[in-house]
Amino acid sequence: MNSKTISFLLRVSPVLVGMTSLIWGTAAIAQEAPQTLAEKQAEVPAVETTKGLDVTAESEKVAQFTSVSELADPTTELSQVTSVSQLSDVQPTDWAFQALQSLVERYGCIAGYPDGTYRGNRALTRYEFAAGLNACLDQVLALVGGDEGIDPESLATIRRLQEEFAAELATLRGRVDALEARTAELEANQFSTTTKLKGEVIFALADTWGAPASGEGSAIPGIPAGDTNDDNTQTIFADRVRLTLDTSFTGKDRLRTRLQARNITSFRGGLTGTNMTRLGFDGNNGNNVELDDLYYKFPATDNVDVILAGNSVEPRDFIDVVSPIASSGSGSISRFGRLNPVLRQGDDSSGLGLNIGLGDSATLNLAYLAESEFASNPAEKNGLFNGQHAALANLVFEPSDAFKLGLSYVRYYAPGGEVNLSGSTGDAYASDPFDGVATTGNSLGAQVLFGVSDKFQVGGWYGVTFANAQGDIIDDNNDSATIMNGALQLAFPDLGGDGNLLGIVAGIPPKATRNEFSGRRVGDTSYHLEGFYRIQVSDNISVTPGAFAVFRPAYQEDNDTIVVGTIRTTFKF
Repeated sequence: MNSKTISFLLRVSPVLVGMTSLIWGTAAIAQEAPQTLAEKQAEVPAVETTKGLDVTAESEKVAQFTSVSELADPTTELSQVTSVSQLSDVQPTDWAFQALQSLVERYGCIAGYPDGTYRGNRALTRYEFAAGLNACLDQVLALVGGDEGIDPESLATIRRLQEEFAAELATLRGRVDALEARTAELEANQFSTTTKLKGEVIFALADTWGAPASGEGSAIPGIPAGDTNDDNTQTIFADRVRLTLDTSFTGKDRLRTRLQARNITSFRGGLTGTNMTRLGFDGNNGNNVELDDLYYKFPATDNVDVILAGNSVEPRDFIDVVSPIASSGSGSISRFGRLNPVLRQGDDSSGLGLNIGLGDSATLNLAYLAESEFASNPAEKNGLFNGQHAALANLVFEPSDAFKLGLSYVRYYAPGGEVNLSGSTGDAYASDPFDGVATTGNSLGAQVLFGVSDKFQVGGWYGVTFANAQGDIIDDNNDSATIMNGALQLAFPDLGGDGNLLGIVAGIPPKATRNEFSGRRVGDTSYHLEGFYRIQVSDNISVTPGAFAVFRPAYQEDNDTIVVGTIRTTFKF
């Protein structure tokens, strides 16, 4: 700013200093002057620059100085000048010319007005001068820090100016610091409610090969028990659409509302005779739009998140199921191959969940979930606590990026009628071991994931459920059953290209290995073998061809092997 000019005058003569206050125009403002000064101008006390000087009639013609707010106006925005000759109202014969030329051309810290004028007939306040001086000091400090040096005479002038305007400099810098602190606080706490839309669309071509399974103790609808018959399915082309709205009110919370429409028929019942043949993304509501997930997640403390589940929430929506291929849209193509069936108890539910951070390497998930259909019904054997529900505890250890271990416990209760201990991945003997009687289940699960390298992951799980009959319509309501399942997962990320994934799953779907209830005998063991390859066509499109086979479906050695094949195309936006 004109700080350098004043320093020049101080070196020449104290008399010139007095003259300067009369002939000096509205200050050429330092190009680096803080913009916030214009906003705070009302807070800056005015300082008269002509105090103590004789004011002549000629000096009364001096125009009043332009306020900081006026200088900040876009119409009077300052522009940098590279030579004092650009200032049209300063003549080469003026004493100010040489002073300005020295300052501008040596340090480049003086700015003029947009029209190229200097306006030397306007006075400066001490605070305006201090603002310009501060900017020039910054410029000089930059030169000192670089390769250029500062001559001793200039340094002496700078010291005198700093001493003369110490109070003003301190005031300005203090106010700038305060404004910066307040601005930072506003930025940290400012948040507007936002909603983000995410979409996923699946097109699926699918079919099964093999006669429907039988032999579970009850006939398949339309097929006599024990009759293997022929393949009952035709090739289908179907879709699933999900639109997810994530709303945040504080920047740390999330209200999720998901709408869904789909028409992908489940390969089960009279089509295949078993739930073991279900696709991982099936479901059919006639492509009518319906409310799917609805929950609100927010932080209660620094290490505790609370989840309020309103509708159709599944445990995997907010817990780590420790599976590299759990996604229905981009992971395993089968329902069984995605994750441990133990963690499906409590699907399609409402309730409460807690995610508790235990240091850097462990997380504890707690949840109480009641099936939404029962939770909203006040009738007998329904409601939040008397209908079908599950209480879950899930502890996940992750000591390194290459290893993760999950340990789970689920307490399940069904009042009778609809009992599903296997998450619709096994069959009647495993899902409903006591043929519709009220049932409790205590399940344990262990899930592991090991990253051998960036391109190869090994995962898997083991689950066991100890079920007990609770009804009084049978002679002995203490009947019990044991249901087990397990799987090995191999994942090869980025195989053949970025985003691609080769997945292999081999396992045993839920099987009742022991059952005291006479109506549900223990059968043979079924096996699941699956392979799929996801091709990432672009950031938003993937195509996944895959197939899986169920050997000895429905626990019967005499049943034909059933093969399920699909080409799943997924669009994400």
